[in-house]
Amino acid sequence: MGRETVHVMARTEASPAALWPTARDFCGLWHPFLATIAEERGEKGAQIRRFTAHGEDTVYREQLTYLSDSDHTLAYTHLDGIRGATRYTARLTISPREAGGSVITWTAEIEAPGPRASEIAKGTAPVFEAGIEAILARAGQARVPIFDENRALPLTDTILDGTPRLGLSHTARKGDTLVLFLHGIGGARQNWARQVQQAGHLMTACAMDLRGYGESTLGFRQSNVDDYCDDILRVMQHFGAKKLVLVGLSYGSWIATSFAMRHPGLLAGLVLSGGCTGMSEAGPEEREAFRVSREVPLNAGQVPADFAPAVVKVIAGPDASEAVRAELLASMSAIPAATYRDALVCFTNPLERFDFSRLTMPVLLMTGEHDRLAPPSEIRAVAGRILDAAPQMGSARPDVRYETIAGVGHVCNVEGPLAYNAALIPYLARLIP
Repeated sequence: MGRETVHVMARTEASPAALWPTARDFCGLWHPFLATIAEERGEKGAQIRRFTAHGEDTVYREQLTYLSDSDHTLAYTHLDGIRGATRYTARLTISPREAGGSVITWTAEIEAPGPRASEIAKGTAPVFEAGIEAILARAGQARVPIFDENRALPLTDTILDGTPRLGLSHTARKGDTLVLFLHGIGGARQNWARQVQQAGHLMTACAMDLRGYGESTLGFRQSNVDDYCDDILRVMQHFGAKKLVLVGLSYGSWIATSFAMRHPGLLAGLVLSGGCTGMSEAGPEEREAFRVSREVPLNAGQVPADFAPAVVKVIAGPDASEAVRAELLASMSAIPAATYRDALVCFTNPLERFDFSRLTMPVLLMTGEHDRLAPPSEIRAVAGRILDAAPQMGSARPDVRYETIAGVGHVCNVEGPLAYNAALIPYLARLIP
């Protein structure tokens, strides 16, 4: 059974009170895709809307399951019309912003056999987008852009002295939440520039060179994941942050998840790209084989710059531009041999098997369509495991999202920055208190 989540968000200067009359009109003909709509009454007076869409003969039926005028929230479930859907529930909420105006959030949880869930999700997103635009138009308002690729914030480079020394690139301080970006084994903090420059519009944003990379140094002994977690705490303390959002790529995703296992209460959110579990679920023989195979060129006297072209062929998508390939090649080529070996040993000696029930914060997982190291089937399955393990009691509710970044390979944020940001920035926006 396939499971998908659709999440569409918009910010506006209009108040919830100005927008809610349209949004709450469950049986009103205000959505531009609708040709007809009528109200039915189900068992015990349940409110059901029966409608058709322009250019279609299908009759759809949906039942209102929750309504709160004070909270400006409604929820509904699909009854008939969507082929193959075994479950389709949606929620529309209009929340006030502390700075004034509103955030409109429209989400759907979908279950259907095999690939049909993804097909339904792809069709749902434009429906929600058009509906939000109609709500705004009726209130005489426009959407406030969540991010603008033409408004990239300037970055400041900072060195945190100590052991190890840590190299950072960051935006100006904004609020009490820090979003910290962690690169992969073949990367560097510069790989995150396009994300940091946009995330900084919402909160303090920073990319860090991991130990031994770029302007960061190795410690006095072999690194382990606890050392990386200590580095993250140092950066958090430097910015005076009260909450963290960790965004990782590959090796960085494994580190971010390891931090979440140790400090779930510090995290406002967790974004895992191109990885999650790392070697934590592999047996000793598999871990050893992985390490030995990648140390062969090092033991033969080579440095990462020597085998960087072969690595880029594996991690880049089939349609990666020459500029993208050059950026990936430069990152890999700049890694000292000692750093690469240190990371390999750390990665292949995990300290625990992850307990996903500890991920009580909102989690977003992403991977490239053509990622050979962390293919969509694998990361989608991990998202399902996190959802299944999430606490279901009291105020705790699962909040797990998954996205495939179309047309790209392993380093999906570098190869597809616009698509990556289109998923990342709305996620970050909803984490702002």
